[in-house]
Amino acid sequence: MNKEIIARAAEIVASKTDGGNEGYCVLALIDNEGYPTTSTISASKAEGINWITFCTGLGSNKTRRIEKCNRASVCFDSIDHNITLVGTIEVITDPEIKKEMWYKGLENHFNGSDDPDYCVLCFKTDRYNLLVDWKEASGNL
Repeated sequence: MNKEIIARAAEIVASKTDGGNEGYCVLALIDNEGYPTTSTISASKAEGINWITFCTGLGSNKTRRIEKCNRASVCFDSIDHNITLVGTIEVITDPEIKKEMWYKGLENHFNGSDDPDYCVLCFKTDRYNLLVDWKEASGNL
């Protein structure tokens, strides 16, 4: 049963990782005072529920929080699903990865994939809580 729910959750995440077109989710990070903070962010790409990437500015609050604490949670939700993932996140500045994760909507914020302020956040799932099509699953990856 978990495999079916995980597969369906992966389909949902894939449908929302298209670089800004309905591809948003909530990213939770720990702030400098140790409190959880959340923000809505567009998901760039994903591999099932295993990892998800996001694009942001290198000097953003998100990147500063990640530098202090790399624990994170991601949530995709709607009326018929809640996909909550818990894991770690890292800031990536590798030019090849930045180029691979680039999508059209980013041109409103950056001067191309080689913009020095542009970076990629890579979230890797350790555990999950899924409610998909009114079926539940939780566990570790």
